[in-house]
Amino acid sequence: MDYLAGLNPEQKAAVLQTKGPVMIIAGAGSGKTRVITFRVAHLINSGVDSFNILVLTFTNKAAREMRERINHICGPEAKNIWMGTFHSVFAKLLRVEAEKIGYPSNFTIYDTDDSKSVLRAILKEMNLDDKLYAVNFVLNRISAAKNNLVGWQEYQQNPQIQADDQSGGRGKLGVIYQTYVQRCYRAGAMDFDDLLYKTNELLKLHPDVLNKYQQKFKYLMVDEYQDTNFSQYLIVKRLAAVNENICVVGDDAQSIYAFRGANIQNILNFEKDYPDLKVFKLEQNYRSTQNIVNVANSIIANNKDQLKKNVFSEKESGDKIKVMRAYSDNEEGKTVAESIMQDRSSNGMKWNDFAILYRTNAQSRSMEEALRKLNIPYKIYGGLSFYQRKEIKDLIAYFRLTFNPNDEEALKRVINYPKRGIGDTTVDKIVVAADQHNITLFEVVLQPAQYLDGKAPAALQAFGTMIQSFQVLAKNQSAYDAALYIAQHSGVLKDLYADKSVEGLNRYENIQELLNGIKEFSEREDIEEKGLDVFMQDVALLTNDDKDKNKDADTVSLMTIHSSKGLEFPQVYVVGLEENLFPSQMSLNSRSDLEEERRLFYVAVTRAERKLSISYATSRFKFGTLINSEPSRFLDEIDAKYLELDYSAKPAQSSFFDDERSAWSRKDTNKSSGGDTFSKPKPASAAPVKTTSILAKAHVVSKDFKVSDTSNLQVGMQVEHERFGFGKVLTLEGTKPDIKATIFFKEIGQKQLLLKFAKLSIVNE
Repeated sequence: MDYLAGLNPEQKAAVLQTKGPVMIIAGAGSGKTRVITFRVAHLINSGVDSFNILVLTFTNKAAREMRERINHICGPEAKNIWMGTFHSVFAKLLRVEAEKIGYPSNFTIYDTDDSKSVLRAILKEMNLDDKLYAVNFVLNRISAAKNNLVGWQEYQQNPQIQADDQSGGRGKLGVIYQTYVQRCYRAGAMDFDDLLYKTNELLKLHPDVLNKYQQKFKYLMVDEYQDTNFSQYLIVKRLAAVNENICVVGDDAQSIYAFRGANIQNILNFEKDYPDLKVFKLEQNYRSTQNIVNVANSIIANNKDQLKKNVFSEKESGDKIKVMRAYSDNEEGKTVAESIMQDRSSNGMKWNDFAILYRTNAQSRSMEEALRKLNIPYKIYGGLSFYQRKEIKDLIAYFRLTFNPNDEEALKRVINYPKRGIGDTTVDKIVVAADQHNITLFEVVLQPAQYLDGKAPAALQAFGTMIQSFQVLAKNQSAYDAALYIAQHSGVLKDLYADKSVEGLNRYENIQELLNGIKEFSEREDIEEKGLDVFMQDVALLTNDDKDKNKDADTVSLMTIHSSKGLEFPQVYVVGLEENLFPSQMSLNSRSDLEEERRLFYVAVTRAERKLSISYATSRFKFGTLINSEPSRFLDEIDAKYLELDYSAKPAQSSFFDDERSAWSRKDTNKSSGGDTFSKPKPASAAPVKTTSILAKAHVVSKDFKVSDTSNLQVGMQVEHERFGFGKVLTLEGTKPDIKATIFFKEIGQKQLLLKFAKLSIVNE
């Protein structure tokens, strides 16, 4: 029981509660991974068979870390736990049970590029406009349907869905969905969403299979439960229905993936599914300073939909959170880069102690330019993954074809690489012949003379024979030996070695690196199955969080806030805190969307361990035009007592920001002289309270100020705004509810406001 000694009381209670439904609400930096790890270890040490434990995560990295820690406590028993991402665990289950739903056990897992390739071919065959039916849009539409367990039949029969498609001029989406599903089935392939969709189908249609796994998985644990979608929720609920020994761990305040189907209601309403639920709250933050935790609390307290908790830190108070204002996005980049340079030299830090987080990828440009000018090394996360490089995908396509010759995307990718005289026209003829005779493309390749004429059959016959030879070899060789043989005898290695350009050399080295990775995989002692097919499944199931996150490189990290989830850095810069950027303009239509943006800000803030800086620009280029920007409403929500202004970057001309600065200075003076006018910090468990904002306004609102109904606002009317003061309406444009008003304010000049969001009081003349 030594492993329990280092736990705080709430962590220990959560670990020891092994029976019945349990929810662990884990605040940022609260030791969540440790609790999950020790809870699994405690189950095993309490006599639970490790084969009866299922642990579901959202990244392979998290699963690996947990398994290593459990192995350290429990020894080899850790190998027997079913532990991994939803997709990897249920891909494993489907390998065993696939034939019950008509799939081969060696089915291929299509990545996004494969799915897009299939859809492009379908759109071309149907002569559809690829701008109206943009591939990304179509794929996202199909993905959303699958994640909500809407098959193509239900899709085509649902009046609401059909009306939506027709109104958007995309009435063929249902047929595309059907054709896409049929094309994948013919190829013996499942896409990423199918791994969950087909698991649900299997458990629903085959009660014997459901019962088998209900009896097997007597104890379920789900990490990051706030990120589950409907499909994942239903799988977990079905598997836990008999024993109800289910433990979910998560933080509703870090639910930021609604755009990819995550449903925060799964965690908010968990108690409705399990009335006898036991809830544990991990509220001590071991990562960040008190000031950073207090800022995070004051932000998230403004959300209505949340599970209340009071996160606290017993670390030092730390520096105040610096708020930096710049007059342009380029100036913002310069300010951040100079701050990093100065802090690194004065505090003896490394480059990889710093991270710059932004709302959108486009914001990286100004940051990159500024870092390059100061010769600061950096790395952008979320770029091209190693496994997405062309040469890597080419060789892996050969591997895929070896284990599943029906894989049409793999076949089309390599049938003429390296060049062997099989052109696009021949490939088109193969596709037509396969459709006409209702057979696979590979069946045409194996008997080309029966379906095609001309010179093509000889080259096709040779290609088919080569793939069959790979199949025989792969059954009896290790992953590395099989991979090396295929790389050599397919001609890939020879083709790349012949290219002596710098790019060619890099591609050849990348192939060598892939083979090195397979060699390392072949020699791992922690896994029993080491075939090339198992390696390929691991690659196919890599999540974005598992790719390209090597923090050992001494570089400044640049990434979107979504990409930063699960990471932490000594010093963090959150940039672009401006209205319509963060929060995003897309999020302003509903409270739920706005609350997700606020949770995203909460995630950004809680990545910082020791020091946090926030910046915004008063103007920013968008689509080639320089536009004025307002500070984000989120800055208003932070109690000013935790903040420090750095307004060294001076705008080119005077603006209302100068009034902010002077107002702030007056308040700061009051504080230093003992006249503290700041409100007390609000606990996260309390309802949002009015705090003294860093953006204290110079304008004093009239006593009789009351927000007016602006539906009948007219040009020439006098209005008052809480922030901008008194002004006159110059123009009105647009249609309801998106009418935009141009107003000249006496104190700050001309501004454009959307009336549905602007809080205006119409002044009676």
